[in-house]
Amino acid sequence: MAETILKIQRDYGDRSVRKQARLKYTIDRRGIEWFTEELNSRLGWKLEEARPYHFEHNGDRYGWVKGSNGNWHLTLFIQSGRVADNGEYKLLTGLREIAKIHKGDFRLTPNQNVIIANVSPQKKKKISELVEAYRLSDGSHDSALRRNSMSCVALPTCGLAMAEAERYLPDFLTKIESILAEEGLLDEEIVLRMTGCPNGCARPALAEIALIGKGPGKYNLHLGGSFAGERLAKMYRENIGEKEILDTLRPIFRHYAQEREPGEHFGDFVIRAGYVKKVNNGLDFHD
Repeated sequence: MAETILKIQRDYGDRSVRKQARLKYTIDRRGIEWFTEELNSRLGWKLEEARPYHFEHNGDRYGWVKGSNGNWHLTLFIQSGRVADNGEYKLLTGLREIAKIHKGDFRLTPNQNVIIANVSPQKKKKISELVEAYRLSDGSHDSALRRNSMSCVALPTCGLAMAEAERYLPDFLTKIESILAEEGLLDEEIVLRMTGCPNGCARPALAEIALIGKGPGKYNLHLGGSFAGERLAKMYRENIGEKEILDTLRPIFRHYAQEREPGEHFGDFVIRAGYVKKVNNGLDFHD
């Protein structure tokens, strides 16, 4: 079915204009009813009605996980997906040393992390020793916020970027972590994403807290996406710098710490508390 969907986009998508080249614009022009009928016709059978669903887990499972075939999989936390040696943190060198003995796979996750997959029981101990020797992170020593953060490459790599993201995010997270620690929220899972422009290569529109580059040192602050990525974030403040961002988030974190319901995620709370309206459909973003 995935191949058939690609062929529909190939035949009807507007690839002459980059900004209109995505499938969502094809569906927007022709309608979901047309798309469903075209898909059913090409498949030779009809899709059933959508069934209710609920995500039990979102994100990557860090650390060692045993597979059904008896092999092991190790997920490492990679800040913003950047594999490089940085001072005493020899991430690139460590992964290169693992690659010399590992006979399985290296997999990149949608959350910018790396899975060392299909590690045989015989190799597991040696790879664990290399992970420890090079101090590679399995996320256990990083805050919940940092583990759930993402950024795009932004400046200086991307010509579309208007603000920093990848280079700035680690220091910014440290300042947010300080506020969360004051409110007893350091272990709370919160999805934060930052991009250098509205093209959203780190999927900020789905984050509970999103910072979208507007200009040098300036960002639009969006709130209210869902932890599982089922809802869009809505703009809360426009074109603000670091101090204003921190000053804006501090009382909201305090409010969340004091009045959240059991198991309530931050994105759900800011909607219930009235900071932003729920956005389940992009057409309702500006309501």
